[in-house]
Amino acid sequence: MKVDGEDEDAEGSDVDEDWEPVQVTPAPSSVPRLQPGVGDAVGEWFFERAKYIPLRLTIGERKYLRLLEATLTVSEYTDKIDIIGFGLSKTKRIVHQIRELCAIMSGLLLSADYKLGQELFTDRDFETNAEFYQKVFELGRRHKIMNPDKMRTTYGKLIYILQDSQNPEVKDMLNFTCVKPIKTVHSVLEEHDALDLLRDDLVTVATQEIYSEGRLRREVQKDIRSKERAIEQLSSRYERRGLSQEQVRQCLYSIGDNHAFLRANRDPCERMITYLKENFHPTQAKEPLSSLAIRSGSGGARLSHDHSKQYAYVLQSLTLWREILHDMFHLWSLAEQDLLSENVPYRLRDTGQGLNRVQGAPKTSRMMHSILNKAQKSVGSWIGSSVIHMGDHNVPNALLFIDKYTQIYRILLPICNAISQIPSLAQRPGIRKYIDEEYGSPEKLTKEILGDFFRHGFDGSGADNFFDAGSCIDGRLTSAWNWCSSLEKKKYFHVFLLTGFVGFDGEW
Repeated sequence: MKVDGEDEDAEGSDVDEDWEPVQVTPAPSSVPRLQPGVGDAVGEWFFERAKYIPLRLTIGERKYLRLLEATLTVSEYTDKIDIIGFGLSKTKRIVHQIRELCAIMSGLLLSADYKLGQELFTDRDFETNAEFYQKVFELGRRHKIMNPDKMRTTYGKLIYILQDSQNPEVKDMLNFTCVKPIKTVHSVLEEHDALDLLRDDLVTVATQEIYSEGRLRREVQKDIRSKERAIEQLSSRYERRGLSQEQVRQCLYSIGDNHAFLRANRDPCERMITYLKENFHPTQAKEPLSSLAIRSGSGGARLSHDHSKQYAYVLQSLTLWREILHDMFHLWSLAEQDLLSENVPYRLRDTGQGLNRVQGAPKTSRMMHSILNKAQKSVGSWIGSSVIHMGDHNVPNALLFIDKYTQIYRILLPICNAISQIPSLAQRPGIRKYIDEEYGSPEKLTKEILGDFFRHGFDGSGADNFFDAGSCIDGRLTSAWNWCSSLEKKKYFHVFLLTGFVGFDGEW
């Protein structure tokens, strides 16, 4: 659990050592050092990573975000553009819809802030206010990257609008561009010659995540005060003309947000790797419950692996997911560059799941192949296909690629939470009796759940041919989602409900 602040009356107060520690799901101690820890020399780690960390929105910007979301919610852009056959030419339809969207946004701003609306829009056309529209569209993109679970129905519409606005013919008719670069921590600090902040060893303290698991409250509060002091020292040290202390804090908070993203998205992959290594032997299964072997046609499986092969297959898949999520902000930046490129046009095609914009993603694809190569080296060998679908009927464009991999935590986090709560459930006599009668022991229950997921969450299922599912890079994720869809039919589903499970798209 992340502790962002403390109660005002707790500041400087003495806390008795015999206070009970806060009881929450513990963070794994085996998470690898993929980033510098407190006290480590940071080197260039933050300098490189900050290039792709978007700047957190200010309170003023959040007002414009609500304006943008309201506008996108009522817009019927894709319904009017992504269709076959229409009276007007597509370019004219695009220009008409973009102008209509800007007009709706202008009207909403005017109704929310009449004075500002008058200043911006009285006797002015869209071209004159291009900077305003660019700013609003940019902060929407920035907010989505920092919060992948937000704007789930409106972000795709926004990206498709901006994608069409990059068409040279559309640009000529609009007389302005809707796209501007994402504001990142690196770009803000570079503009004010303060990049040394990212090489300051104190930045690890100022951006650390503070956990409360198994610790006394006074220890947690000590870390909070240490973090706050580090933030104040850095904001004072790197204040510049044009770069206020508040802006420096905003940069540090943004880096902290990135750490929170990694903990929620990347770390469940590492926890599952730990569960795999702790509960199953790499090469042999001493009992049926410990076997990960699968056979094509049995239990819906479409692959045939013996125990050792399936163990390696699961390990390499989880390792790949971990590496992808570790570099997700970089991938997202490249995906937007591909989507908004003037030189990579899309074509509207029926992919079997309706009309989709099929577009190549050369930059994202190169990065993915680099990540795949890194994962292959870390596990030593590779089982199954290494095909990465991009710009075909499986993954039509980079937007759907990003959407696919930001869902991984929705699969793994509920499983991790359920597994971690089994020991505490077993302390209740009635539930312990049920577990012992049905499964033998809490340990056997844990192994049964994990074994079933490691077998049938990675068995090539989820489609009717090997090109769409099977063992390819994207097919592994398809199989995992297929397992999630059948969870309520599993014998141990009641155990998930007892741990508070509500679904793979809920709150955990």
